[in-house]
Amino acid sequence: MAWVEIEKAFHRALFLSFSRLPLLLTFLVLVLCGILTIFCRALSLEAGSWMRLSLGFLPLFLSSGILLALGVVLSRFYYHEMKQIPINLRRLVSSSIDLILGVSYLAVPSFLLYLLFWILLGFFFLLKEIPGIGNFFSTVLAFAPFLLIFSSLLLCLVNLALLFFVAPVANLQSMRKGALAKRVFDSLKQRWLSALALLFIGMMPLLLISGCLYLAGSLTNTHFFVLESSVSIAIESFFLMLPFTAILTPAVVFFFHFSAEATALLNQKSLLK
Repeated sequence: MAWVEIEKAFHRALFLSFSRLPLLLTFLVLVLCGILTIFCRALSLEAGSWMRLSLGFLPLFLSSGILLALGVVLSRFYYHEMKQIPINLRRLVSSSIDLILGVSYLAVPSFLLYLLFWILLGFFFLLKEIPGIGNFFSTVLAFAPFLLIFSSLLLCLVNLALLFFVAPVANLQSMRKGALAKRVFDSLKQRWLSALALLFIGMMPLLLISGCLYLAGSLTNTHFFVLESSVSIAIESFFLMLPFTAILTPAVVFFFHFSAEATALLNQKSLLK
């Protein structure tokens, strides 16, 4: 795998990231994920520390299955675009329902594992509230909540890698979990450094645009938003989310396009054949 091959793959993925139908589909899916995030945020405004912390992670794991399904559709559409095969997006989605549902279920284990972290974290929050000895427990056992939150962050990174590496492989593999997991592992085996480098390249536009959007959103929230009720904040967040997702959409399309290219590079194949 030479650098010139990566550069060509990057340019192909970037050029086709502005196709109208993938952009529209991705925007609608991101709006759905955004509404889910806003709902969790609105619930957390009146909640305690444990619920507020947990609801910050929850939409990430709930959105993983939706984004995995999106990745399957975008990868299949990208394969057809690369080979210049005419394809109807509606027909493509309807013919991929079984595959989409099967891939979406792969996000369930990480979601259940996060729920376990959530429950364990709540146990330590309860210990902290015990009169008299709560401060002792919160001091001595502070490492446990730290490890649980750290594990949740690692789980988010695992989910991100899942989005990048699983969707393209699922298009070429039966939905038996063992077979799919083996194929993904075989594509990464002894090429972990290359896989991580390709993942980082695929994430670059997403990270840069997300960082700028987050900074702009934070400044807007600090200097412009004045309403304090949870309903008002949710409505403001919704209307802020629409341009946020619209600007982020091409980067998400590129992420899944480049994931297809990365899978081909790791397996020393070409999408053009």
